[in-house]
Amino acid sequence: MDIPLHIIILAAGDGTRMKSRLPKVLHPVGGRPMLAWVLDTAAALQPDGIHVVFNPETPEVQTVSTEARVNWVPQAERLGTGHAVQQAIPAIPRAARVLVLYGDIPLLQADTLRSLLALDEALGVLTMSLENPAGYGRVLRDADGRVRAVVEDRDADETQRRISEVNTGIIVADARGLRGWLDRLHTENSQGEYYLTDIFVLAADDETAIGSVLAVDPEEMQGVNDRVQLAATEARHRKLAAERLMRDGVQIVDPRRFDLRGKIRAGCDVRIDINVVLEGDIRLGEGVAIGPGCVLRDCDLAAGTRVHPYSVLEGVQTLGACDIGPFARLRPGTVLGAGAKVGNFVEVKNVQIGAGTKASHLSYLGDATIGDGVNIGAGTITCNYDGVNKHRTIIENDVFIGSDTQLVAPVTVGKGADIGAGSTITRDVPEGKLTLSRSKQVTVPGWRRPKKDA
Repeated sequence: MDIPLHIIILAAGDGTRMKSRLPKVLHPVGGRPMLAWVLDTAAALQPDGIHVVFNPETPEVQTVSTEARVNWVPQAERLGTGHAVQQAIPAIPRAARVLVLYGDIPLLQADTLRSLLALDEALGVLTMSLENPAGYGRVLRDADGRVRAVVEDRDADETQRRISEVNTGIIVADARGLRGWLDRLHTENSQGEYYLTDIFVLAADDETAIGSVLAVDPEEMQGVNDRVQLAATEARHRKLAAERLMRDGVQIVDPRRFDLRGKIRAGCDVRIDINVVLEGDIRLGEGVAIGPGCVLRDCDLAAGTRVHPYSVLEGVQTLGACDIGPFARLRPGTVLGAGAKVGNFVEVKNVQIGAGTKASHLSYLGDATIGDGVNIGAGTITCNYDGVNKHRTIIENDVFIGSDTQLVAPVTVGKGADIGAGSTITRDVPEGKLTLSRSKQVTVPGWRRPKKDA
């Protein structure tokens, strides 16, 4: 019979060194709260229960989006890591195995934890070796190399501080034994707190074997306590994300100047130039090219689409190879048919643009349905907002719209129609006809430009 696994995630810390009103575990790495990454890692282990200990004064921690089912455990008083685990242990069966994680270690990988879970001992700890172990609890071993204790940095003597093997804080334990050790914790230390690490001395006194796993990559264990460490963790995330993509066939011109703040699915031969920021849910088909300085959020770009430099796209879908930018802004609800072109200094919002349609420069298109093969002249705008309501413009197939045209919605431009440059269109335009609205050009005789008095 498999032993049930329960995971406790400690996420109640005040994070005072962050100097922020935002709870520490909600600070983002890669566009997601740190706690969300830890929850995903925990869920990958397929546990029977996940228990998150949080500060009830910051209930917003419970809003972290995750597919995992979570038992939220309030810790009204923050009296140390041992006290935090004490809050969660009553909900865990005595026959279970318990894994303790932390909400501020977002880059920890499930495979590393599987190595820890593979230990046979009733208590196990994940350790790492550091050239500069300052600030970490040191792992104390006996003459036979067995773990006997963990001493916190502030409580260590000079000899102990020279030890390079340190505690990550991540432990696995049999629930029955863990309950007993937690009940025997005390606060006789420099912080006056219940240290979870004191269970190692108690276990050793009980002659309980303590197993350990040395982490291969200490950077994976990096906790975040201040904004310097947050930036370092973000940089590590960027590096790992870029490496994964490049191994999957994506060309990233300079991985140091690539920023992924969400999830991405990319086909082969995608090319991403420097200083590109990808946010949210991104899908890039084969051969998509993203120019320098672009920002994309929640976009689905079909194979062959090209996004030229310094364009900003949010909530955009292309249905075939399209040409976008440079300096284009495409807002949510924009759908481009195959072969469509949206050029420089064009803004598009909530518009469906048909195949082969072109808006090459200096236009605003909002709340519109535009057919296939339409030409939108420079300076064209859809006047979609009356101050209260948004109205829709419909432009049917094969329409030619001259430059500097204003389409005052609601209005429909019929198939094959032409609109003369400089027109203000307030009524529906019939199919296949030329429509224009211009005042008569007049030259005023005897006109003199006013001059300022000397």
